[in-house]
This record gives sequence, C-alpha cells and structure tokens, in this order.
Amino acid sequence: MRLGLNLGYQTAWSTPADHLAMAQEADRLGYAAVWAAEAYGSDTVSMLAWIAGQTERIDLGAAVMQIPARTPAMTAMTAATIDTLSGGRFRLGLGVSGPQVSEGWHGVPFAKPLARTREYVDIVRMALRRDPVSYDGEHYRLPLPGGAGKAIKLGFHPPRAEVPVYLAAVGPKNLELAGEIGDGWLAIFFAPDAAADHLSHIERGRQKRGLTMDGFDVAPTVPVVLGDDPAACADVIRWYAALYIGGMGSREQNFYNKLAVRMGYAEEAKLVQDLYLSKQVAEAAAAVPQEFIERTSIIGGKEQVKKRLQEYAAAGVGTLSISPYVGDLDGGITTLRVVAEAYRESGLAG
Repeated sequence: MRLGLNLGYQTAWSTPADHLAMAQEADRLGYAAVWAAEAYGSDTVSMLAWIAGQTERIDLGAAVMQIPARTPAMTAMTAATIDTLSGGRFRLGLGVSGPQVSEGWHGVPFAKPLARTREYVDIVRMALRRDPVSYDGEHYRLPLPGGAGKAIKLGFHPPRAEVPVYLAAVGPKNLELAGEIGDGWLAIFFAPDAAADHLSHIERGRQKRGLTMDGFDVAPTVPVVLGDDPAACADVIRWYAALYIGGMGSREQNFYNKLAVRMGYAEEAKLVQDLYLSKQVAEAAAAVPQEFIERTSIIGGKEQVKKRLQEYAAAGVGTLSISPYVGDLDGGITTLRVVAEAYRESGLAG
C-alpha cells in the first residue's frame, strides 16, 4: 500500500499556495499521489497543471474530473497534456457527479450514468491511443452524423498511450463497472471492516474481462485528524460527513446516504438527512454516529494511525489518500509527516 494526499477543493479557509506547499511536502516525503477535486468551484485541471510544474516525483490525480463538464475528447486532450507536462505522472479519475450539479450547473442530463460512463471511457482511451475517433453509441456519436466532421486523432504523441483510469463509484452497479472498465476505484467513506462487500462488486466486474484484482488500485480518500480525544477529533469531521450523508443530493437521490444505509446506519442516515434538509446543519452534524466516523476515518495519535494504516492495507487498499482536517498549513504539514512516520514504522513501506 502506498500513501496519497487528497487536497480537495479550494475553500474559504485554503489557498492555492497552501495546497502547493502540501503537495510539495508530500512529494518530498515519498507520497505516491496527490489528488485534486472539483464540484462547482475550483477545477481539478488548473490545480494539477500548476502542481505538475512544481513537483518532481509524485503522481497527479484527478479526483475527479466531472464527466458532464467536458467532452470525452477534451478530457483525453487534457489527460495527454498533463501527462506530458509531468513526464508521465497523471492519473485520470472520472465521475458523473450528481443530478443537481450535472443538470443544474453543467446543463447535462443525468439519466443513464453507467452507460454514459462506459461510452465516455471508451472514447477517452481511443483518443489517448491516437486512434481516429469514430464512435456510434447511445450517448456519443462521433463524428456527428450528416455533418462536415471527420474522424480525427490526437494531434501529438503523449508519453503514454494508456493513462490509468479511476472511477469514483458508490453503488454496487457502479462498483462493478469500475472493476470492468477501470484501473482503479476512488472510494469515499471506505471502512476496512466493510471492504469485502464493496470489493465483491468490483471483482464481479473484473471477471467479466477475465481479470483478477491484480493491478487494480483501490484508492479511498480518508479524513485524518490527529489528537488524544477521539470525540473531539470526530467533531472536526462531522460537518463533512453530515454534508454528504444529509445534503449531497436530493432526499430521493443521495448516493452517500444510501451508502450509509448499506453500512448499517439506516435510522441515523435518515435523521441526518432530515435535519440537514431542514437547515439544521449543526444538529445534523451532531447526529452522525461516532462509530461511523471511527470506521471511515483515521483519528488519534501516531500509534492509532499505524494500526489504522495496517487495517486499510489488509482490506486491499493500494493507494490510501489522506485528507488532513486541519485549520492551517502548519497543521497539514504536521499531519503529512506524522502519517509518513507511522507508515514507515508500520512496516508497510517495505
């Protein structure tokens, strides 16, 4: 298992300079990858391109580039360009987002997300191989029928014809798709003790292509808070958990709420959602079970960090990407260093 760093988005309490400093420290400490996210604020591509020119060894991961935000050809161009700028260090994470962002922000229908993802990945890979892009799908038809377009191939030679493709997946069918067409899975709220259920769906997808889990990268993002008081540490993470379980999507369609239900928190997930959608955000955060946070996060001192790293490795994680929940850059740097020390002392570094 290797370590990663997920920077998330730009927020009111972060700056691009802070995120660059974190990425550079992770690079120095030997972290395998740094990931950047996007929703409807800062974008992934700009951050990764900026970081690419100011780091040396660390991989640059999109977690994720939103499928409704770009055509597949544009995503292939971007992947090839960042891979070239970085000397072959790019990891392409893709996700369909949710109906509110897809339809409200990008103006793209959310229907049939699995079929659209399959076609999208097909075209991205075709373009990266520098094949003439010709595709006759349900959602994408290239060139457009009856028009003046022709099948075009990528106009330069990137360092790799294949860039690792990761899918952000939550539900069983999407997990199966990730196993079938992806090289890795970007996971959220990943609990080592519940990993077998998730991985069974991925394995089913791998089997469709006659593949095993060998070479497939399970890459969860895990919140980390260092401290001696588990309850106080968990309180820092509650707001994030409440946002996703309670407010990320509608009452009828919230993938993260459904995940919490599958993990055994049906009543708690309903309460968090009811409170959050009623704009009782503090109460929703308080209603997130302590056990849920402890199962899906790393909280405590260095010895507890070591124990949790070993649990994630034993559960089949390939790249464990930490998300430091801190108030400033110094806290973030400290978290990176403590986790790196715990990783070395745990024997996982080899």
